[in-house]
Order: sequence, then structure tokens, then C-alpha cells
Amino acid sequence: MHEEQDQELELTSDLVPLFVITNGRELPPEHQYSHTTLVTAQEGAHAARTLSPEARAVMGLVAEGYLSVAEVAGYTRLPLGVVRILLAQMEESGLLLVRKPVPRVERADRELLSAVLDGLKTRFGA
Repeated sequence: MHEEQDQELELTSDLVPLFVITNGRELPPEHQYSHTTLVTAQEGAHAARTLSPEARAVMGLVAEGYLSVAEVAGYTRLPLGVVRILLAQMEESGLLLVRKPVPRVERADRELLSAVLDGLKTRFGA
């Protein structure tokens, strides 16, 4: 019986730090970050408040420029969901600047491109 209780504690012990990092919060609907969403530190944010060790690690990573959400997760070795919640908390506190990824380019119209090319050839002779 005692061995069964020890085994149960071991199974849940890995989840406790993640719960503590996120303060038990879920990702707010207005902060749906994709893998390629870019984040960087706001000016003066690194000296603003006392940060958790995880938030300090993120601030150290993004202090000099933009990183994607996936890169932050990779460097911090935290699950992507936890990183998204942490980033949302930091953005709400004014510590981070978040930039949505550049949308994919729509497929170019080949007929239009051919017409432009023909016009350039006619004008400049090629």
C-alpha cells in the first residue's frame, strides 16, 4: 500500500512545476499564439519587475531581438502550451511586444506575370 502511494506521487510530481509556472491559468482566447508568432522585450522591461525564473529566461532570450514562440519553447525546454501561457502573462504585464507572423503570400497569377513580362520586353526590348 505504501509503495502504491509513492508511485502515485511520482506520477504527478512532474506536473506540479508546470502548474506553478502558469499560476494555474489557461491561455486567454485573445492570446492565441501560433508557432511562428514573434516576441521581443519591451524597452525597459527587463528592469521593471521581479520576474519568475522562467520569465527571466524568456526575457534574456528576447532582450536583443525577436524569437518565435517555438524557438522560445525550444530554448527554455518548456512545453509549447506552457510557453504560450507564460508569454500571455508577460504581454499582459507590458513586458513583451508580440508581432503576428507575416501571412503567406498568395499564389501569383501566371497570366498577369506573363503580361507584365511581355510588356517589359516590348518596352525595353529583350
